[in-house]
Amino acid sequence: MTAGSGVLLVLLSLSGALRAHNGDLTAQETCKAGFSEEDYTALISENILEGEKLLKVSFSSCLGTKGTQYETNSVDFKVRADGTVFATRELRIPSEQVAFTVTAWDGQTSERWDAVVRLLVAQPSSARPAHKKGKPSAGLDASQPPNDTLLPWPQHQNANGLRRQKRDWVIPPINVPENSRGPFPQQLVRIRSDKDNDIPIRYSITGVGADQPPMEVFSIDSMSGRMYVTRPMDREERASYHLRAHAVDMNGNKVENPIDLYIYVIDMNDNRPEFVNQVYNGSVDEGSKPGTYVMTVTANDADDSTTANGMVRYRIVTQTPQSPSQNMFTINSETGDIVTVAAGLDREKVQQYTLIVQATDMEGNLNYGLSNTATAIISVTDVNDNPPEFTTSTYAGEVPENQVEVVVANLTVMDRDQPHSPNWNAFYRIISGDPSGHFSIRTDPVTNEGMVTVVKAVDYELNRAFMLTVMVSNQAPLASGIQMSFQSTAGVTISVVDINEAPYFPSNHKLIRLEEGVPTGTVLTTFSAVDPDRFMQQAVRYSKLSDPANWLHINATNGQITTAAVLDRESLYIKNNVYEATFLAADNGIPPASGTGTLQIYLIDINDNAPELLPKEAQICEKPSLNAINITAADADVDPNIGPYVFELPFAPAAVRKNWTITRLNGDYAQLSLRILYLEAGMYDVPIIVTDSGNPPLSNTSVIKVKVCPCDENGDCTTVGAVAAAGLGTSAIVAILICVVILLTMVLLFVVWMKRREKERHTKQLLIDPEDDVRDNILKYDEEGGGEEDQDYDLSQLQQPESMEHVLSKAPGVRRVDERPVGAEPQYPVRPVVPHPGDIGDFITEGLRAADNDPTAPPYDSLLVFDYEGSGSTAGSVSSLNSSSSGDQDYDYLNDWGPRFKKLADMYGGGEED
Repeated sequence: MTAGSGVLLVLLSLSGALRAHNGDLTAQETCKAGFSEEDYTALISENILEGEKLLKVSFSSCLGTKGTQYETNSVDFKVRADGTVFATRELRIPSEQVAFTVTAWDGQTSERWDAVVRLLVAQPSSARPAHKKGKPSAGLDASQPPNDTLLPWPQHQNANGLRRQKRDWVIPPINVPENSRGPFPQQLVRIRSDKDNDIPIRYSITGVGADQPPMEVFSIDSMSGRMYVTRPMDREERASYHLRAHAVDMNGNKVENPIDLYIYVIDMNDNRPEFVNQVYNGSVDEGSKPGTYVMTVTANDADDSTTANGMVRYRIVTQTPQSPSQNMFTINSETGDIVTVAAGLDREKVQQYTLIVQATDMEGNLNYGLSNTATAIISVTDVNDNPPEFTTSTYAGEVPENQVEVVVANLTVMDRDQPHSPNWNAFYRIISGDPSGHFSIRTDPVTNEGMVTVVKAVDYELNRAFMLTVMVSNQAPLASGIQMSFQSTAGVTISVVDINEAPYFPSNHKLIRLEEGVPTGTVLTTFSAVDPDRFMQQAVRYSKLSDPANWLHINATNGQITTAAVLDRESLYIKNNVYEATFLAADNGIPPASGTGTLQIYLIDINDNAPELLPKEAQICEKPSLNAINITAADADVDPNIGPYVFELPFAPAAVRKNWTITRLNGDYAQLSLRILYLEAGMYDVPIIVTDSGNPPLSNTSVIKVKVCPCDENGDCTTVGAVAAAGLGTSAIVAILICVVILLTMVLLFVVWMKRREKERHTKQLLIDPEDDVRDNILKYDEEGGGEEDQDYDLSQLQQPESMEHVLSKAPGVRRVDERPVGAEPQYPVRPVVPHPGDIGDFITEGLRAADNDPTAPPYDSLLVFDYEGSGSTAGSVSSLNSSSSGDQDYDYLNDWGPRFKKLADMYGGGEED
């Protein structure tokens, strides 16, 4: 080796190489089928040609390679029969590596083996030939250090002594087992360049796990180039690392190009399988055949699924209940599919199974693998494998005739399928015995019983009993291979109970036609009823229920109808020429029953109504040339007993035909007009004979009141003319006006008299009203104003003042009207001690005059002073009026004073008698 060449030695301490070496020793002792390596690695370029060979896998089946077939899980790479891996098409690898699985299987034993192939893309444009994991590269020469040292940057010298730069080596991946117990740091590889013989070199690494999070998982001795792992690895946290190794001199100048280092964490079986659900629910139909799919359980293992650590296998641990067999189900060990393995699933016996399913990794090796369990609950679903069966073969019931929606019998069935499901719900049908459809069978949704119901009334006189044959089935069809039971058919006997039915009129409504005006007692028809109870001896009696005009009579025993009055088509009870009456037919059953019938009588019109002239009143001008009166007739009859009408004037009185004439317009109308040139204004009664066209015809003389009046140029009566025509002359009008004036004068005089009388009544002062009783009534003497709330008075002023100076000092004419007078008091007359009939009247008159002339008296609406009577009243004491006990006082003279003093005379004069 030339001294100038730079060589990097890498010391490898790889556990994978040791395992491969130990595997070769074991293969020499015992043959074990499988790939020589679990993981193959090859260096490839970024661009691959179609059919390019990449590497070769080695497989041994202990029986030779004959019959061994290969396949991959990638469409881009395939394996030939000799184990050569090649590309199926031209590819460009965009990532740093490609991994896929190669499967070998024996066509004779159907056994399968897997191996992983990893294709690493070299950083330079081309790479050296691939080599297997753990084996040294074939590119190292004899001068290379021992097999634990590699030269990543080899440099060679040509024959002229000039150095030529070779393409860089690519370091094979470094495998590190996870969960290593150390001690740490643990050396992985040593990197050394041959230039360190000439100059000191510092080594460093960069990338995730070194100077990027997670930090300091890997470290390197900068001087010796030894790279270490500093802590246990976890493949489930990170499965691989990509680092770059750098070599620089002491000044930081790059000595070698950076080299890529790939570190793979080798998986260890450190994770148990975990079921997706702890409890799985599934179902399977009862009676299912073996091999029927039920459900799938799934467990995931966090370990590498390409190794045995992550390969999960399933098995059923227990089954509850173990009926009818302890192995009713089996599970696919790889997929987790649970299927039936035995026949005999019967929901009516076992409705649910509980399975404990175990998932174990290491391909199900119970000695080395980790396990976990879950529960699978399998419900046996119902199928219609049990036909419904009647609990008895015959049923009986009875029904009254003429009734519907009556339940006459309840049919009970037994069905062992799941209640309230289509396999259990019963459906009933009548297969014979009811051709007319009198009955139907409805299902009770709660009890599943069949309710035989009458939907069409039955008649005892037609059918006394019914013999029905009924069949029951389910809402869902029976399962395949299940036959209908003979107990699914039963007989139902229904007896009809006879009841008293009401008589009925066969022809209802019955219509008859006859002429109006038939005499009383005429037999019209026989309106008889029929009693449907043929097996009962009963009598039917008839009566009227409705006869608005009371024109008819019915025979109580045979229903013969006769007229009780004359039938008149023009009556108010007739509608559209039809008279309607209702009759009642009742039997004597227990209880009695009755029916009604309606008789309609169509009355044919006869000419029994004479025509009436229309209008009854009219007016016409006194000159015939101006207008005429249109007349017509009204007839209560109908065609042909009505028009055309004949209008004519009678011969008597002669003035009618002299003054008037009739002109025919058509069959129903004519005109009445003046025959003479002038007729004096007034009211005229014009008789007119009207004759109809009936057979025989009827005539009627009608009077029309015609007002003849002077008319204006338009042919309308003038106002004066209308008055004159009404029969009032000028003298009559003047008389009416005079009467009105006299009446108004009398009313005015009466009003004036009432006013004067009212004024006189107010000027007289009455002592007491005759109708008032001083002993029994509260008398109203005076008004004291609005009360203390309305008038704020100082009540102290009502008392006699102690000093008069403030009053006497007032200016003349200024006084309080609510205090005791201070000046000269008016002199009221003194009443004599012994009254005289004439003295009392004079006393009252003088007192009134003095009060009216008193200037000190307060106004009407002021607070009046009643408690102050002055000092030394000149009036005598009231006690002087006391009656003498001698009884010789005569009060009869009070009666002479008029009705005002009559009560005083009664009070004093009649005391002895009371």
